[in-house]
Amino acid sequence: MLKHYNIRIFGDVVGVNFRLYAREKASELGVTGFARNESDGTVFIEAEGSDEALDRFVEWCRVGPKHARVDRVEVSERELKGYNDFQRA
Repeated sequence: MLKHYNIRIFGDVVGVNFRLYAREKASELGVTGFARNESDGTVFIEAEGSDEALDRFVEWCRVGPKHARVDRVEVSERELKGYNDFQRA
C-alpha cells in the first residue's frame, strides 16, 4: 500500500546539496515526490511510496548527505497525491 509523508528536516541542511542527494536516494528506493528549501532554513519533502521504502527514506533523512547536520526530522502522514517522479523544487 502506498503512503504519503510530509517530511521537514531541521539543522544545517540548506546549501549542502540535501535536495540533490534526497532525489538520488528517493530514485534508488522508488519514492516519488519533491524536496525544496524553505525560507526558515529547513528542507521540506513530500514523499510517496511503500511502507518499507518510506521508512528507509526517512531513516536516510535523519542523517542526510555528508556535509549536512540534521538536528530533527518531523514526519506526518497525508493524503496521496500521485507523484510520478521525484523533483528538486
